[in-house]
Amino acid sequence: MASFVLHPRRVPFAVALAVGAAFLCLPAPSAGQETAKSASKSTTPDFGAVREFIRKRMVSENVASAAVAVARDGQFLWEEGFGWADREKRIPACEHTMYSLASISKPITATGLMILKQRGKIDLDHPINDYLGEAKLRAWVGDAKDATVRRVANHTSGMPLHYNFFYADEPHHPPDRDETIRRYGILVHPPGKQYTYSNLGYGVLDHVIARQSAKSYADFMREEVFLPLGMTRASIDIGPGLEPYAATRYSRDGKPLPFYVVDHPGASAVYCSAHDLIRFALFHAKCRLPDQRAILSDDNLDTMREKPGPGAPNRDYALGWALGEYRGRRLFGHGGGMGGVSTILTVLPDEKMAIAVLCNSNTALPNLAEQRILALLVPEPAKSASSPSESKPADKKPAQEKKTEPKPSPVKLTGEWRGTVHTHKGDVGITLWFRESGDVHVRLGDQLKTLLNSVTRGDNRVVGVFTGDIGTEDANRTAYDLHLTLALRGDQLGGTLIAISRPGKRVGNALSHWVELKKRR
Repeated sequence: MASFVLHPRRVPFAVALAVGAAFLCLPAPSAGQETAKSASKSTTPDFGAVREFIRKRMVSENVASAAVAVARDGQFLWEEGFGWADREKRIPACEHTMYSLASISKPITATGLMILKQRGKIDLDHPINDYLGEAKLRAWVGDAKDATVRRVANHTSGMPLHYNFFYADEPHHPPDRDETIRRYGILVHPPGKQYTYSNLGYGVLDHVIARQSAKSYADFMREEVFLPLGMTRASIDIGPGLEPYAATRYSRDGKPLPFYVVDHPGASAVYCSAHDLIRFALFHAKCRLPDQRAILSDDNLDTMREKPGPGAPNRDYALGWALGEYRGRRLFGHGGGMGGVSTILTVLPDEKMAIAVLCNSNTALPNLAEQRILALLVPEPAKSASSPSESKPADKKPAQEKKTEPKPSPVKLTGEWRGTVHTHKGDVGITLWFRESGDVHVRLGDQLKTLLNSVTRGDNRVVGVFTGDIGTEDANRTAYDLHLTLALRGDQLGGTLIAISRPGKRVGNALSHWVELKKRR
């Protein structure tokens, strides 16, 4: 057989580009020989309609790229990339392209946590503060001892909304984790009483992993999760040497976003290819590939997706996994979304089936494509009066909200309330005036009195939005509004004041602070 060599000075640019792009999409060397066999053509479902849907949707929404991987019984049924992982460098996407996963990072972090639990280094039902250093969670309501590792992992610890992004072209950097916990590690609900999705909770968990393993979070995940499962195109953020394989994140206007990091990497920072994400999913479906190590026992895998007990505020979120069903089949999975990221991973454990759809743009495409793949692979159950309805309809538009007229303030709240917003820079005064007309006015510190907008009220609660300056450098990195949520407890109003960045080309921040007020007259 004749051989040939492409001389670098004589190769046309387009050919050289194609050769380089093909190299980027070669399978990464796995921990052992790749053993998940491609299904034969005779047994492979026809994904043609889904493929066409993806292509059309990418054009209509200006989606930069997508990668899809589908497996069943240890066989990859379909793996394919669409569009450009990097438009400017003309690098095409493929199943081995590494995508930013956003919140699919959570079940991956929870897997690392469970390895330490399996080794006896962590007890899920001990207070998470037992595993922290000098900086610990502080309870404004309830008892911090009740904020267990398990409750942090299933978002019922009482921690509030939080996200915090730092871009490479800006002068700001995340503080160390102890400082982040000192600033924002607060409990605003009694632990175990309310479900509130908290990215910072998983930032605390990755800090616990680092402390208990005596390794960095990134090194622990690489050595104890990624490599043993053959996930060589997976890392925390973009690992050294993996830069050529990572997809660029694109804003809604189609322009590349500067690289960014967060102060809660355990919640949001994993990069992974669609192919390797399916390897991860198959392990969790107890369909371990021959070259994968049993990093967790079956009992611990079951614990991760064990439905919280009766009385739990949310029984559909376990340890990093969202739980559900489709056409009568159990499923677990997670979605992800942030600037230039839309992702979904779905696992049907009884069918040993997994679906991953990853995009480097903000789009509904992953969810819509996943629904079409599910509909193709999972037959409808026999129709009967008692048949369960599908828990995940394919493309259902949300119902229109009904507009309601403002209601007068209840007598309990009418009047003047004074109190304090607690920030890491110091306390800031706050005053609220509840009018009999239903209007609510607010003054923060010595700033001008302003109207509280978008107000919703009940007999013992108030929610609204206003503009002001909370006085911290963290919040003031972006333009923001202040979102107020208060509940009446005895003679005191307590709750959160969250500085949330206004919508723009970049995802900003949501920084929560505790507020307490008492009625003056």
